[in-house]
Amino acid sequence: MNPPLIRTPAAPVLIGRSGELHSLLEAMTHPPAVALVEGEAGIGKTRLIHEALRHPSARGRRVLSGNCHPLREPFPYGPVFELLRGAADDRVAGLSPVCGALRPYLPELADRLPPAPEPLQDVRAREHRLFRAVRALLDALGDTVMIVEDLHWADDGTRDLLRFLVDDPPAGLSTVLSYRREDLPGARLPLGRAYRHPPGTTAVLLPLKPLDVHGVRGMFTAITGVSEITTCLADELHRRTAGIPFVVEEVVLALPGGVAGDPAGVDSGVLDDLEVPTLLREAIADRMSLLSPPAADAVRAASVLRVPAGEALIGAVMSGDPAAEDGASAVREALVAGVLHEWGQDRYGFRHTLAQQAVYSALPGPDRRLLHRRAMLALADEEPQPLVQLAYHAREAGMVDEWQRLAEAAAGTAREMGDLAVAVELLEELLSDARLGRAERARIAVELSRDAVLGLTHRRAVELLSTVVRDEHVPDDVRGEIRLNVGLLLRNQMGDYEAGRICIEAAVEELRERPALAARGMAALAMTIWDDQPYDVCRRWIERAEELVAGESDPAVRTAVRGNHLALLMSAGDSAVWERAEALIGGAGADTDLQQIARACGNFADAATWLGHYEQAQRFRAEGGRLAADCGAAFYEVIVEGTALRLDWYTGRWDGLADRARRTLETVHGVSGIASDAHLVLGLLASAVGDWDTAAEELDAAGLADPGNAPVTILATASGAMTRLRIARGELDEGRAEAERGIARLRRKGIWVWAGDLVPMAVAALTRGGAPKEAERLTEEFAEGIAGRDAPTAAAALPACRGVLAMARGCTAEAIEAFTAAHAAYAALPQPYEAARAGEASARCRMTAGDDEGAQDLALLAEEFTALGALRDAARCRRVLRGHGVAVPSRRGRRGYGDELSPRESEVARLVALGHTNRQIADALFLSTRTVEQHVAKVLRKLNVSSRAEVSRM
Repeated sequence: MNPPLIRTPAAPVLIGRSGELHSLLEAMTHPPAVALVEGEAGIGKTRLIHEALRHPSARGRRVLSGNCHPLREPFPYGPVFELLRGAADDRVAGLSPVCGALRPYLPELADRLPPAPEPLQDVRAREHRLFRAVRALLDALGDTVMIVEDLHWADDGTRDLLRFLVDDPPAGLSTVLSYRREDLPGARLPLGRAYRHPPGTTAVLLPLKPLDVHGVRGMFTAITGVSEITTCLADELHRRTAGIPFVVEEVVLALPGGVAGDPAGVDSGVLDDLEVPTLLREAIADRMSLLSPPAADAVRAASVLRVPAGEALIGAVMSGDPAAEDGASAVREALVAGVLHEWGQDRYGFRHTLAQQAVYSALPGPDRRLLHRRAMLALADEEPQPLVQLAYHAREAGMVDEWQRLAEAAAGTAREMGDLAVAVELLEELLSDARLGRAERARIAVELSRDAVLGLTHRRAVELLSTVVRDEHVPDDVRGEIRLNVGLLLRNQMGDYEAGRICIEAAVEELRERPALAARGMAALAMTIWDDQPYDVCRRWIERAEELVAGESDPAVRTAVRGNHLALLMSAGDSAVWERAEALIGGAGADTDLQQIARACGNFADAATWLGHYEQAQRFRAEGGRLAADCGAAFYEVIVEGTALRLDWYTGRWDGLADRARRTLETVHGVSGIASDAHLVLGLLASAVGDWDTAAEELDAAGLADPGNAPVTILATASGAMTRLRIARGELDEGRAEAERGIARLRRKGIWVWAGDLVPMAVAALTRGGAPKEAERLTEEFAEGIAGRDAPTAAAALPACRGVLAMARGCTAEAIEAFTAAHAAYAALPQPYEAARAGEASARCRMTAGDDEGAQDLALLAEEFTALGALRDAARCRRVLRGHGVAVPSRRGRRGYGDELSPRESEVARLVALGHTNRQIADALFLSTRTVEQHVAKVLRKLNVSSRAEVSRM
């Protein structure tokens, strides 16, 4: 048998990536810049980055490189501090005083860093100062290329820090981030949300794809030196390797050496000796066969460790003796052979995960377990102990008790550091291990359920916990706690409200011997927005909960129940509840559970927003977000962000709101309630510009498509918006049907203070649909339902309803009075959009009555709509003015605009950027299609672009 051909550890030239290399070099040499290099395992991300660094145009720049690892310890920002240690030999002058905050993290630079600042108690403030310090240090370093590889394994803290840096990068910093999209958590976004580069920053996304047949042919000839290969061989090699460069390389390096000397004989038959689908494993095995036994042992030890490690650790694992001295020479041989790769000072591992997996899978089971035990012994002496790695090795060594102990300890450490995602992941792995005893499974299930309800990832946890709940041998009180948290996960995170309610009700019965937990379940059932249970049912649940905790010593339980009780009263418009809510939050002491206060603040902010108390809502939202961040409760953090989206919609802060809503959808991992908030706001914004199709899609996604699993409050507003949309489209029957469905839901619930966004549109649909008597009865029912209630939005909606009724009766003076009152009430909230709509109705009535000031007011309202971004409403006002013979200032281009867009062209450009067709733009702006075509042509010319897609990207 011919020996395998090993000429070089990699192709001497980069194949098939010239365009990507040019783009990456552009980013590296034109800071500030951000380059995102994405691709599957083995696709060549690291090779591309290294080629760029070797290019002459990139020489002379400081390079700081760090890696994220699969077995990460709960140490936020680790990869960034790892790379910053690379600046230890650099002299940096003029450092900002804030850099002193880096002293605990970068002892290597302590002699050059300013004094440490005074400690901060506020977690968010401390984090922000640390982020500023990192940015200031990078700024002081000047032209620097910062590389973070394998971002898919990054902890949340590292992602937050990198987001901070790329959102406002130092002038000389070029950031290069590589990742495997398929392994990214949650929404599969490298930075946790969509990245939109700031002005003045070079930004490139480089998705690396597998090589085509031509690229595979090029790699073969570059590695082997063969001038040409047959088409048959190239096609077969491409088929077997799928064009993944690393696999191509490993397979080619494992081919017999005679291939290089006989180009004419190079055919697909040479691949027959390589088994499919284990080509990579065979290639690695062939390369390892040339190693000495100690070097091969070092490679096997490295495969068991999984993450890059030092010579001493690899030596201890390969020999079982921490004092062994043959580790260095063995590692050196493996490095020279190209089997191991150097990842930094005294850090050695595999060039790629695929190689590690190939070596590891070839180990016999007894050998694997032995090496894992050795790894445990070697790592146990490290300080602090890498608990996540120790737990992994214990599991793979078959040491179930140690695996359980270490994994729980690691989860506890992660929990203390606020990294609940790591805690949940560890506990999920424990619970999925069939070797655990029944008692241990039940206890771990309780821990997992407690952590999971505070996080965003939930599907696997629900599946695992449900299997424990079904175990009839689990005691009722233990099963009840797990079932309670499963119910909360089903309802809060997954949006399966009916299943969640049934689960929580069953848990309450099982928790009869644990009254504190039973009360929490009852308090959860009292949260009235989550299903169609009448208000009185919710009230009875919270009263039972209050009775159970009357003598409870645990302040967390009392806070949880009292917070839900106050939120229920607030939702019903109880005017006496505000002082009690302030007292609950203001009275939080050292023994108070901050998670429960954070949750209460979130619920108060939500209720205040629906009622129209925006100042209070903003205050509760800010406090709830701060407390949730302090205690690491990610679910509560995104809850208040969903409320913030609606707050900004109502109060007219629309700039950037659609982007924020989309980012929220990207980061909440499908958590139902928050996703509903985001979809609702996107639907409302789309409706305001006349994008009916998008509006309908988003409103359906907000809950109308599945009303049984959507918050009642969201449904009421979405129904009102959909009714308005149907009326605008001339679909009166569909609009009336939608309104009636929404009203029926509110009647079942019995909470009319939530109907402010729905009833005016329902009254309009009924009057236009020929049912004025029903409209009048609905208005009176609404008036009775909100009488004596503290609900500013509903109170403003009532005169709007009466104005619609007066118009239908032809009572213009009465309609003017009602719409004027509605305008004043909405403006006082403030709700500028609804105020403008009520003002528009009043102005149009006055114009009909011959009041000249009505036209002046309508013209002003058109400008108000335009300033908000409600382009369709603005266009409608101008059309009415033109219909009454009132001169409207032209919004077309004029000579004075030159190459700048006119107001009308700006409106058209905005709708083009949203993806509207000319017909849709014409409908939204009340223009002819021909006029829109002319405007679009001018927009393209003035923006110097050739397509509508380019307008969207600007």
